[in-house]
Amino acid sequence: MASAREGISKFGKFLSSMVMPNIGAFIAWGFLAALFIETGWFPNETFAKIVSPMLTYLIPILIAGQGGYLVGGKRGRVVGAIAIVGAIVGSEYTMLMGAMIVGPLAGWCIKKWDEWAKDHTPAGFEMLVDNFSVGIIGLLLAIFSNVAIGPLMSAILIVLTAGTQVLMDHMLIPLLAIFIEPAKVLFLNNAINHGIFTPIGTTQVAETGKSIMFMLEADPGPGLGVLLAYCFFSKDESAKQSAPGAVIIHFLGGIHEIYFPYVLMNPKVIIAPIVGNMCAIAWFMITGCGLVAPASPGSIIAFMAMAAPGTQLNTLIGVAIACGVSFLISTPIVHNADVSESLEEAQGAMKDLKSGSAAATNVTSSFGDKIVFACDAGMGSSAMGATRFHNRIKLDRPDIVVEHASVDDVPADASIVVVQENLAPRAMKSAPNAQFVVIKNFLQDPNLDALYNSLVAEAAKAGVGNVDVPIEEEDKGSKPEGPALIDRDGIKLGCKSVSREEAIKAAGEMLVAHGAVDDSYIDAMFRREKEQSVYMGMGIAIPHGTNDAKQSVKKSCIVMLQYPNGVQWGDEKAYLVFGIAGADGDHLTVLANLAKALEDESVVEKMRTTTDVDWLLSVLS
Repeated sequence: MASAREGISKFGKFLSSMVMPNIGAFIAWGFLAALFIETGWFPNETFAKIVSPMLTYLIPILIAGQGGYLVGGKRGRVVGAIAIVGAIVGSEYTMLMGAMIVGPLAGWCIKKWDEWAKDHTPAGFEMLVDNFSVGIIGLLLAIFSNVAIGPLMSAILIVLTAGTQVLMDHMLIPLLAIFIEPAKVLFLNNAINHGIFTPIGTTQVAETGKSIMFMLEADPGPGLGVLLAYCFFSKDESAKQSAPGAVIIHFLGGIHEIYFPYVLMNPKVIIAPIVGNMCAIAWFMITGCGLVAPASPGSIIAFMAMAAPGTQLNTLIGVAIACGVSFLISTPIVHNADVSESLEEAQGAMKDLKSGSAAATNVTSSFGDKIVFACDAGMGSSAMGATRFHNRIKLDRPDIVVEHASVDDVPADASIVVVQENLAPRAMKSAPNAQFVVIKNFLQDPNLDALYNSLVAEAAKAGVGNVDVPIEEEDKGSKPEGPALIDRDGIKLGCKSVSREEAIKAAGEMLVAHGAVDDSYIDAMFRREKEQSVYMGMGIAIPHGTNDAKQSVKKSCIVMLQYPNGVQWGDEKAYLVFGIAGADGDHLTVLANLAKALEDESVVEKMRTTTDVDWLLSVLS
């Protein structure tokens, strides 16, 4: 059963990865329809002519191109875009579902061709073969999609639309919530929303100007009710403290995955969003509500923005009904939940996963390791979790790279993977050699605290003092002092503002001048900035090389450049730029010592404008 669910979830994620990058096109089309068609807010015959071509041609071509790209790369994108035109012309229905089939098929075909042609193309004929193969394969697939895919998808859409109409005629649409809410919590929401509801809803919008199908899965009300119950009535302090933050992320940010763990820790709660969504759907049907395009992400902002003209108030009332019903049902369940039982269940889940995961307190890391936060699609809760953890760890361990990804596409160089319990098996298949930290939610989890403490404790054991976590007492005898890591010649004050690239290069050249690195290290500093910004906050940037540049380092060294007027570093300004090099594993000590010196904001503020080199040396040494 679990493997079947994982397979469906993976398939849903693949469908989502074709649709999600093109949501902006849906939104543009939705606004055009809402504003300018005959029944819109500002009817305009000229602008209304854009609506139909955008839906009929642009959106299917974008989806097919993305599907081709996911399977066959850039050439797959072109073949997919060519091929879907055949299905579009061969059907009177919008070919969204057809695009989800034709695109990946086209990508697969060109990929297989390229694998064969690689060893059979004469030298000098590569460009000719590449261009003609795309054109010919695209032509053949366009004909195939016109003859087969278009009619097949038309028949399927007729059946699905008719079935939906039967449910609506008999007021049975609310019963879909019985399947929708549990499927969402099991991370099957992408399969449902983008594989079924979006194609049907788009067809309905083309005919009636709105569709209730876009409201079934995206309504933020049911999940909001659950989270509010945890905010006010949970006995689990961890859940109660993290729930308010989850409310904001869920309701305003539209990341519904944030509330799934709160249901999983007490499965009885699933009744609440089911009933809440049923009531909301019934209200939407009675009042004739509908959206003009998918509300993605499922934020209240997107949900209301996509509401059909004249339905905004009833749409908002429906969200409130879902929230209120869900809250009323969740409250006694959450309040009466046995906290100890929940903890035991969590421990049991951890034991089941133990064969492939490490305890958060026992993870090990080296300089430049990569931590990856993984969720279903890699674009929602994992991105939020990665950002929060990066901001938390960056001063204590600025050497560590923190990223986010889909559980099915964890980078091969990930050292530590942070993932929620239900998605851990999929992530383990994706990155079998990584260490795993399994959590309940990305906001506040004991295992995230343990991971942080473990990583910082490693810095402490390396002889660095910028930690507040208990570690075993070590020999307190005096240690012999090594050569100074920064000297008077390694500090430049009053530098004129330059570009970020010039500042990195200047820091690298100073390290070269000090004999700490060779010239190739500068290129590694640029690669490190490209992987993840070395801007640390507080007006400080710490350029340093990548992990594979160790051979370029001759000795440990720190240099500092002061820019009183700042260097534009993305959206921030860096006033202090520290170039870092560490030999024989000294990077960790060098970076953490620097973080300790900079932990006092008043000191940092003075460092931005001071002309006293001796004072700076006393601070940094």
